[in-house]
Amino acid sequence: MQAPVQIVHAGHLLVEPGQAVKAACSIRIEKSRITAVEAGYVAPPDGAHLIDLKDMFVLPGLIDCHVHLTGQFDAAHPMRIVTDSDAKTALTGAHYAKLTLDAGFTTVRDVGALGNSEVIYALRSAIAENKVPGPRVLCAGNIISPTGGHGQIYGYRQDVCACIQAKGGVCDSPDECRKAVRRQVADGADVIKMVATGGVLSNIRAGLDQQFTTEEIKSIVETAHRLGRRVAAHAHGVDGINAALEAGVDSIEHGSYLDDRSIDLFLKKGAYHVPTVIAGMTAMEMAKKGGMTGAQADKALIIGEQIVHALKKSHAAGVKVAFGTDMGVGPHGKNAQEFRYMTQAGMTPMACLKAATVTAAQLLDLDGEIGAIAPGKSADIVAVKGDPLSDLAILETMPFVMARGRVRKHLH
Repeated sequence: MQAPVQIVHAGHLLVEPGQAVKAACSIRIEKSRITAVEAGYVAPPDGAHLIDLKDMFVLPGLIDCHVHLTGQFDAAHPMRIVTDSDAKTALTGAHYAKLTLDAGFTTVRDVGALGNSEVIYALRSAIAENKVPGPRVLCAGNIISPTGGHGQIYGYRQDVCACIQAKGGVCDSPDECRKAVRRQVADGADVIKMVATGGVLSNIRAGLDQQFTTEEIKSIVETAHRLGRRVAAHAHGVDGINAALEAGVDSIEHGSYLDDRSIDLFLKKGAYHVPTVIAGMTAMEMAKKGGMTGAQADKALIIGEQIVHALKKSHAAGVKVAFGTDMGVGPHGKNAQEFRYMTQAGMTPMACLKAATVTAAQLLDLDGEIGAIAPGKSADIVAVKGDPLSDLAILETMPFVMARGRVRKHLH
């Protein structure tokens, strides 16, 4: 049974990325909440549990704003789509959720489930109820996409595609798009995910340019905002990026071909860039090894390095960058490898950590709950050996993870 009070002794503590690191601090936790952060090593009161992290660097739990927990793209993925039941997919998602939590990511935003969206909603609930280990999950449900658009099932017989394709998010015309958004919210979506452009892994030769009409995009964004939901726009091509930003979308996912106009719109609208560089690089390497269809490889071979350039441009201009990986393309549990590419794009280690905590929490509208170690916030805490501000690769091995006040991993 969890002790009513826990005291964490932190050798080095980064209360909030962007602030100075503190030495020798104590964190008091009651149930799932942080109630105090004090200088020095405070003696635990009677009945309290002491967690000794004096030899470790302690920081807030990390946040990934772009994952797909219920799938993993690899050579066997096309067969799993038609052979795995919803029950098998749910159990697989639970496995990937644990890998993600073990990697130090205590909150994620799942931005689109193929097939039955009830699976990801069930996983979200099971984690929240402490029935299975995993990060806090925000869900988009089914992706909002036009007929023939990204995020749908292609490459099988038409009757097979019709059988396994999720219908709830497919829409054409502003009215249909409005209804599709309402349907996702009714089903339980925390956020709306739409495709402003074609996608790399869609097994269809439809390019990476704008797919929805500008009026359809406006309808999606307007409806979602009226229902209190943010909108994440999958977007590679510049026309789709700019149309989504003009419509008031909250975040651009990928943003591969953003231009100067895009930067102006990001800054004017206050939108976030979620770069997912590791997904582009992973897809490019897969294509080089022959692990994709021709339709996929043609797009993957041109996108990898382009995403790095896009992040470099947006960060240098002062666009708000929120951490996201698109895991499900890359391997679940390796989320922290994204930091390698963020530094290549010119971001400092502190800027990277801020993107994965403070800024990500703001994008998810959870900055009152997560993103820092402070009284009143959820006790989402991770710790590593060494100083991640000197070497972010340290975060790729996470020996201590606490999520919502429960120690989920502690390697002594």
